Amino acid sequence: MTTLIRGPLREARSKYFDSRGWDDFQARSDDVVIATYPKCGTTWTQRIVGMLIFQSDEPFPVQDSSPWPDFRLPPPGAMHALAESQTHRRFLKSHLPFDALPVYEGVKYIHVARDGRDAAMSFHNHKLNYTDQVIARAAEVLADDPKFDTGISRADPDPAAHFHAWLQGEEDHIGDPACGFWHIERSFWDARDEPNVLLVHYGDMKADLEGEMRRIAEFLDIDIPEELWPRLTEAARFESMKGKAEELMPTAGEIWQGGGNTFLNKGFNGRWRGVFHEQDLDLYDAKVKNEFAPDLARWIEYGRLGMAG
Repeated sequence: MTTLIRGPLREARSKYFDSRGWDDFQARSDDVVIATYPKCGTTWTQRIVGMLIFQSDEPFPVQDSSPWPDFRLPPPGAMHALAESQTHRRFLKSHLPFDALPVYEGVKYIHVARDGRDAAMSFHNHKLNYTDQVIARAAEVLADDPKFDTGISRADPDPAAHFHAWLQGEEDHIGDPACGFWHIERSFWDARDEPNVLLVHYGDMKADLEGEMRRIAEFLDIDIPEELWPRLTEAARFESMKGKAEELMPTAGEIWQGGGNTFLNKGFNGRWRGVFHEQDLDLYDAKVKNEFAPDLARWIEYGRLGMAG
């Protein structure tokens, strides 16, 4: 148990995520919360943080090792029970903005950002491959929620059409602008100077994986023996994770056709080039200018290392 510093400043309730899942959550003072917009490196960071905590490059089932309190689809109470059962230092997942999360004394928050065009491209694969099982489960959950009159569905097979729809209003799919890309990134950027918040960028992880892993370890006050770093870094590479997909995500087949191999899709940026329409890319640039302050816009596009270069 630890002390609550402040409760959530807003409710965020989408078709997938619900900030009320954190109500009555029994936080521990050394908890780690990994909070992102979807497809920005969440599972990658969970894998990294888990290896740092366990001080091992051995595969572990990410979904069973990292509870997700705001995920709506599991049975009520399942994520709280999973969290309570864990004896290791806990690393929790969230897809909520910082202002919808409770803040506890001692708890560390890691936010991972990514260029919106890359996130939308990756999200297309994610939504395109939902199983019938998860679509049916979402319909069951949302049937009891008066906020929504439709469930979730698979994406248009054309990634350019998906990006166009994403730009026009991602809340049509997500279900709440507070859980959308623009608000999530603003909320964590506003908290970037908080001592319990670390901002990490997908592009920086691609450019200097070990360096970013060392930043995370330092933030979490974890000492790693020098001789272990090469093994941990190698295990955190996308290709290594893809090769261990069934061990890292053994239950992913319940949500995505193809399971972990579908979820861990390509792992690199820039796939949208030559795919998205020019008018939509112009609209994205206009939205960035309208939604983000200039320094946040540079961070989202270039990351910490890119801004410094």
